[in-house]
Amino acid sequence: MARGNRPKVTIIGAGMVGGAVAQWLALQDYADIVLVDIVEGMPQGKALDLMEAGPVLGFDTRVTGTNSYEETAGSDLVVITSGIARKPGMSRDDLLKTNMGIVRSVTKQVAAGSPNAVILVVSNPLDAMCHVAFAQAGFPRERVIGMAGVLDSARFSTFIAEALDVSVEDVSAFVLGGHGDTMVPLSRFSTVSGIPLPELLPAEQIRAIETRTANGGAEIVGLLKTGSAYTAPGASVVAMVDSILLDKRRILPSSVLLKGEYGIDGLYVGVPVVLGAGGMKKIVELDLMAAEQAALNKSAGAVKELVEAMDRIDAEAAAAQ
Repeated sequence: MARGNRPKVTIIGAGMVGGAVAQWLALQDYADIVLVDIVEGMPQGKALDLMEAGPVLGFDTRVTGTNSYEETAGSDLVVITSGIARKPGMSRDDLLKTNMGIVRSVTKQVAAGSPNAVILVVSNPLDAMCHVAFAQAGFPRERVIGMAGVLDSARFSTFIAEALDVSVEDVSAFVLGGHGDTMVPLSRFSTVSGIPLPELLPAEQIRAIETRTANGGAEIVGLLKTGSAYTAPGASVVAMVDSILLDKRRILPSSVLLKGEYGIDGLYVGVPVVLGAGGMKKIVELDLMAAEQAALNKSAGAVKELVEAMDRIDAEAAAAQ
C-alpha cells in the first residue's frame, strides 16, 4: 500500500517493459509501486529484487508484487504493458484479438478498484489498444493516454545527437502520429540548442534519420533476435508519469483521443500534449504544412484500419455466440 502522501502507481505486466518502468520509477523515489502479473512468483520476485536495490542506490520506494488486483485499489496511475508480441506466422487480426482480450480484462479490473486513476497504455499495437482501454474504462479521454511519441522522439533525438556529435541534452526532437512506420518525425520543429535542425543538417541526412527513427523498434528487435526494446520504453513511460503525478505540465507527444484537433475525430493519434495532474491538460495544435498534415492523416488512417479490424473481430465473435 502507498504510504502517507506518496502516490500509488500500478504496473500491469511484469515483463521486460513493466520491469523497466518499475526500476526507473523506483529510482525517482516519490511513488510506491504495485507490480501485477499472471505468472506466479514473477512480480513478487522482481519487486523484492528491486526493493533490495534501495539501500544501495538510496531510495525508499515500496514495491509490491502480486498476481491479483486487490493490491492495486486506489491507484493514482496505472501503466498497462501486458500483451503478447507478434509471433512468426501470426496474422494482424490474431494479434489484435489476443491483445484486445488482455487489455480489456486488465482495464476492467483496475478501473473498478481505481476509478480516479490515469491510465497509461503501452501495449501494442499502441494506438488501437488505447481505444480498447478507453472503451472499457469509461474514463474521460484526459485520463486514458498512450505512450509512444516520447520513445519515438527519444530515438529521433539520439540519432540527431549522434549525427552532429553533440550532447543529447541540447536536442529537442518531435514526432507525431501513430506508433509505427507511419509516424511523422517533425524535423522543422526539432532543434539543437534552439537552432532548427534544417539549419544544421542537409535534407538528405535528415530524411535518413527520420527513416531510422520510424524503424527504431524494428532495428532493436533485429539486433536482439529475441525480444524487443524495454529500457528506453520504460524510461519514456516514467517521463510521462513524472509529468502527471508531479504536475510538471511538460509538453510531451502522447497518443490521445482527438475530437477534431488536427482535423481528426474519434481516433487515438500521437500529438503534443500538456501532461499534468489528472492526465491531459491541453492538446497543443501546431500549424502544419500540407505535407506534414498529409503524413499525419495517413498515420491516422492506419489507426482507423486497426479500429475497424477490431470492430469486425467483435462482430464475428458476437455472431458466433
